[in-house]
Amino acid sequence: MGEHLNPDTIIEKIRTLTDLFVNAQHQDGAWYYCFEASTITDAYAIILMLTLNINESAFIHERVDRILASQEPSGVWKLFHDEPEGNLSLTTDNYFALLASGYVKKDSPEMLRAKEFILCKGGPRKAGAFTKLMLTLTGKLPWSDQPNIPVEIILLPTWFPVNFFDLVGYNRVHTAPILVCADRKFVSRVPGDPDISDLFPPSQKQEPVPEIPRFLHNYITNKIGKIPLSRNAIHDLSLKKLEEFILDRIEENGTLYSYFTTTALMIFALRALGYDKYHPVIVKGVEAVKNMVCRINSVYHQLETTSTVWDTALITYVLQEAGLPYSDRTILNAASFLLSKQQTKYADWSVHNTKGKPGGWGFSYCNTINPDVDDTSYSLRALHGLAANNGEPYNTSWDRGLQWLLSMQNNDGGWPAFEKNTYKKWPDLLPIPGAKSVWTDPSAADLTGRTIEFLCNHAGISADDDPVKRGVKWLLKNQEDNGSFFGRWGVSYIYGTWAAVTGLMAAKTGVSPAVEKAVDWLLSIQNRDGGWGESCLSDHAKRYVPLDFSTPSQTAWAVDALVSAGLWDHPAVKRGVKSLLAPVEDQPVASSYPTGSGLPGGFYINYNSYRYTWPLLALSHYLKKIR
Repeated sequence: MGEHLNPDTIIEKIRTLTDLFVNAQHQDGAWYYCFEASTITDAYAIILMLTLNINESAFIHERVDRILASQEPSGVWKLFHDEPEGNLSLTTDNYFALLASGYVKKDSPEMLRAKEFILCKGGPRKAGAFTKLMLTLTGKLPWSDQPNIPVEIILLPTWFPVNFFDLVGYNRVHTAPILVCADRKFVSRVPGDPDISDLFPPSQKQEPVPEIPRFLHNYITNKIGKIPLSRNAIHDLSLKKLEEFILDRIEENGTLYSYFTTTALMIFALRALGYDKYHPVIVKGVEAVKNMVCRINSVYHQLETTSTVWDTALITYVLQEAGLPYSDRTILNAASFLLSKQQTKYADWSVHNTKGKPGGWGFSYCNTINPDVDDTSYSLRALHGLAANNGEPYNTSWDRGLQWLLSMQNNDGGWPAFEKNTYKKWPDLLPIPGAKSVWTDPSAADLTGRTIEFLCNHAGISADDDPVKRGVKWLLKNQEDNGSFFGRWGVSYIYGTWAAVTGLMAAKTGVSPAVEKAVDWLLSIQNRDGGWGESCLSDHAKRYVPLDFSTPSQTAWAVDALVSAGLWDHPAVKRGVKSLLAPVEDQPVASSYPTGSGLPGGFYINYNSYRYTWPLLALSHYLKKIR
């Protein structure tokens, strides 16, 4: 017997979620939900403040509280609930930050348990690249342990086969300050310089540091050698260019590219170049870091960035899909905020996109130079009703945004996140394990599918038009053998498959063999409770790994994909809808499980809005179909 769903119950749930968002909107029209990640940013914020000898005891104590609150009973820290055993990098980061803070003693039970795990896993030298970098910056590992990338790479012009701008922007702004610090062999110890030598197994031999491949190193040095300057002058020029690169990308609020980690690295790099800690750039960066915080229950969290534009664009669109008219005051206020955040600058995105004109949207509140495809397409979705019916200023904003979005299509037919055609192979040779997936910005199924869906369903672009045809072709070429699609910025195969299916259906491919295969895969992985759940382990393993519980966002993605493919009357969809009707308050682990991906295997995001936005969207689409 199939599930019986009372439409009135669905309508009531939609009304409840709609009211929740309307009441949560701020006076400026935006929504400020927490961009919640692991405690890595909390740990690094403690370390940064201590190295600067800034007396911020309350700031440090707040972050210590969150780190301690998230420790597992076994003494480890995890990136996500079902991570096996624990995470060596995160546990090492937190151990050192707690010890450096002075609020936790080395012989306390929680620290002894953490130490046991770290030693069991081989010690800090077995941790990830960022953990080892932070230990190197604070004098706990030698710079000889770090891979050596020549600073002179910054001098190679963008038309060279190998150049700094082959790396994607969010990676470049991390790499530039690291290159400076590595070149200067910069070390800034925390006060008291706590001893962690006992974390390193005594019998452990130092492993050889991975080197940049010889031919790549030779290419860079040979090209640089043709500059008519002495070696020392070229070296000094390289450092100057890196300094300029960093300073030119500081946002008005003092952050580098709107991220916490880049801002922290910027402060280290500028100090390595001789800047005093009271220099205005560093002081403003520190103030920006202190302001990048949100409160989760009773503890404070150091944010990596804010998701304000993303949340506002998504919520504004979803509210309209749920029945709120574009003329509603909530939508008008949100639209006003989004108009103010449309970007007008030629920035790094234009290096590879020489024909595009500014008009995209970025992710965070303070982002003015780093637009991206997803934020742009969802901001345009949010503005669609107003642009179609209200004229200026919405029409001009809409046209600029649409043209920028179209200009960002990669030559292979797919869409990237931030920068066009940055998918060269040489960055894969750089000797930093675990960073391969963030060196470049290739086309992705989630971005391509969602852009196609937007173009066909909201922008009036036909399935026969070249951008859509090329995008569809890319999607079909990149489907997995089991029918799924891998999503880069969400977890992971459910996310990518939802985006691909809704895109293909919008492009009027019908229930093609590709869609049919994707639908069969989604049906095959439904949980017994009627929902869907996928582990963050999928993201790193590059294969689907199920969760033993369902999450609201992943269930919504699966339901929305199946509804779009015409299965709204299927028993599996009805069971999924019933799962979405359950209160998220009754699912604390499931509703807080991170379903956003930043760095595969290293950084995952629990968007605090997702437990409401995606269920509201899926339920709204389902209700429209059954009506």
